Amino acid sequence: MQDMMRLVEPLIPPLRRYARALVKDHATADDLVQDCLERAITRWHQRRADGDARTWLFTILHNLAVSHMRQNRRRGGHVALDDVVDESMIARPPTQEDALHHTDVMQALHTLPEDQRSVLLLVSVEDLSYAEAARVLDIPIGTVMSRLARAREKLSRKMEGASAPMSVKDGATVHRPVFGASLFRRVK
Repeated sequence: MQDMMRLVEPLIPPLRRYARALVKDHATADDLVQDCLERAITRWHQRRADGDARTWLFTILHNLAVSHMRQNRRRGGHVALDDVVDESMIARPPTQEDALHHTDVMQALHTLPEDQRSVLLLVSVEDLSYAEAARVLDIPIGTVMSRLARAREKLSRKMEGASAPMSVKDGATVHRPVFGASLFRRVK
């Protein structure tokens, strides 16, 4: 039990970041992480002994998030009566440039198709290797690479407002970088 807790506990913040970026709601994301941890604890004996706990947990979380999103598409959104707020009580967005930039990035990120967004988050935010992301999503590494390239290209176009996904310089195609330290800060 102690070995399990030693492996799982440091992964909770990255799991929360990934869940929040996928479902766009902090409470739902926390519920998904809780469900993920419950499944991991109850099924710890089913984990491959030679397998990576990090990849296994992200796989569980990803599958739970996909199920949740499919269920929401079928049922529609739920708004509790207590959550309806008077217009005068709605918080105003901050005016600081970093907060606005973060909002722009998150909005652009949420316009990506789910399969591309998942790959982008796993590789670029959670620092999983292509092979680890492929195992989490149960897809070939080549698919990870192509989805990542398409996601970066789309995100770049949305953030830069450019109509062309890449530029040509001296007859050679030059890809623009998308994720730098300043473009996407980790969501906490």
